[in-house]
Amino acid sequence: MGSSKLPLQVFFCFDQMALFGTVKFFSLLVLCLLNLLSSSQGQKNFNAFRYPFIKRASSFSSSSSSFSSKGSNNGFDYIIVGGGTAGCPLAATLSQNYSVLVLERGGVPFSNANVSFLRNFHITLADTSPTSASQAFISTDGVLNARARVLGGGSCINAGFYTRANSRFIKSVGWDAKIVNESYPWVEKQIVHRPKLAPWQSAFRDSLLDVGVSPFNGFTYDHIYGTKVGGTIFDRFGRRHTAAELLASGNPQKLTVLVYATVQKVVFDTTRKRPKAMGVMFKDENGNLHQAMLADKPQSEVILSSGAIGTPQMLLLSGIGPRVHLEKMNIPVVLENEFVGKGMADNPMNTVFVPSNIPVEQSLIQTVGITKMGVYIEASSGFGQSSDSIQCHHGIMSAEIGQLSTIPPKQRTPEAIQAYIRGKRDLPHEAFKGGFILEKIANPISTGHLSLINTNVDDNPSVTFNYFGHPYDLQRCVDGVRMATKVVQSKHFTDYTRCDKQTLEKLLNMSVKANVNLVPKHTNDTKSLEQFCRDTVITIWHYHGGAHVGKVVGPDYKVLGVNRLRVVDGSTFSESPGTNPQATVMMMGRYMGVKILRDRLGRAAGI
Repeated sequence: MGSSKLPLQVFFCFDQMALFGTVKFFSLLVLCLLNLLSSSQGQKNFNAFRYPFIKRASSFSSSSSSFSSKGSNNGFDYIIVGGGTAGCPLAATLSQNYSVLVLERGGVPFSNANVSFLRNFHITLADTSPTSASQAFISTDGVLNARARVLGGGSCINAGFYTRANSRFIKSVGWDAKIVNESYPWVEKQIVHRPKLAPWQSAFRDSLLDVGVSPFNGFTYDHIYGTKVGGTIFDRFGRRHTAAELLASGNPQKLTVLVYATVQKVVFDTTRKRPKAMGVMFKDENGNLHQAMLADKPQSEVILSSGAIGTPQMLLLSGIGPRVHLEKMNIPVVLENEFVGKGMADNPMNTVFVPSNIPVEQSLIQTVGITKMGVYIEASSGFGQSSDSIQCHHGIMSAEIGQLSTIPPKQRTPEAIQAYIRGKRDLPHEAFKGGFILEKIANPISTGHLSLINTNVDDNPSVTFNYFGHPYDLQRCVDGVRMATKVVQSKHFTDYTRCDKQTLEKLLNMSVKANVNLVPKHTNDTKSLEQFCRDTVITIWHYHGGAHVGKVVGPDYKVLGVNRLRVVDGSTFSESPGTNPQATVMMMGRYMGVKILRDRLGRAAGI
């Protein structure tokens, strides 16, 4: 290790030492060195101390004793496609009793500073390189979006807010409330923290109460009408804790996690009337093809946990979906199901930019207003102020000036877009002060669809969310924007930002410039709230659907019409649970693991 370039962890640790007295210096130094050792090991051996079961995909061999000894009959009891927000807790739970193979197309998050630190949140979203933890995609609606490509999934690239689903959602999906109430704390004890409220979030809290989003419910994980402070997966040092860390609860003797393992398709035995999943085909980081097989047991399963984009895509690539579409893609039809990829939904979000005359501390979502009109109000601040981030495109997290909407759609070539991005480098630093009030529509009625563009699993499918297709969604957006502007105009915010109270039209004008999408803007964006909603719609990455219960999977989440294939992720949801879904998706992984073990072993499961 060269002395001229100390790892980021060292600077992080020494920075924190300034907060402590000399009495605690040496104990903290020991912790820092352990953290450094763990991280440097993780770069080569994927943090071998806590996660000895994480290996590169190229190390896999179906005849290798190190792998086949974990399975039965040279196969695994469970193969989980996707080591994400649901896949990691699911794998950790199932491995208590059975051999589990997790196949994750991305790398590990542990030594990735852009994933690990709150201050770098926007950099990961801006990184469009092939090795980024975030894979950008643009829906046909013209909204810039992202999907995870890293062990830990969306918990590695999200804003960190942790809040449970409401009780109505739990009842509507038919989950056992007792297991649910055991599974949430299982997650929370390992990776969730109570936030230290940032000044921006305090002003936001007081402003919410000022405009009538009451009562104040304090700090709670529960989904309750009014204003509350929720949990976070960022600790007090601003370090992110992800679903990948839940793997530490797994049984290392029965768990194998392969990173850089890109599953191509599920392999079926189609010689019988009802197709049966036999295993999967995947490519390693060198492009070599491998086949991982299930143990020859009726209860062995391939479980898709690839997310609301990846799971419908994988079903289609594996031959399950609308016959006409599969035949168009020259994919052999294993099972016709017209509902695969249908009912895709995303919670539309619009934001109001809040100018500030003072530097603003970075903060992600900590406080939320849960209104009775079907709108959630949240806030973020301070991103986009560094010289590095100004040169990046990161959507809602910076006050971008000059829209792609000035380029006609047919002229939005890759070269034109790059020229637009380069032009932002000359923006004044002052343009990036401030933050955003976010309003998100709960349970949108408008839905869309997903289909393949080609048969390359690395490429994004075509996704349409049909934002504001239903007039009720548009009306709720109008109500939400009105409330968001009132929050900005509240005395609590104007006192904090040291800005005069702005008119509605001026706030909307700044916000039109600040919200980045590929939707053409109109001259009446600041006059018509309906037009403002349509033209400035963006995402907060809460998309769901594509493999709904009752249409693609049964109540037990087994894929209808085939054997030994199940789905455990947000593609099964008809709505995004709570204000932010990650808590419930992680809980779902634990919940389904417990359910599977109890259904298979009864009391002997020991869970």
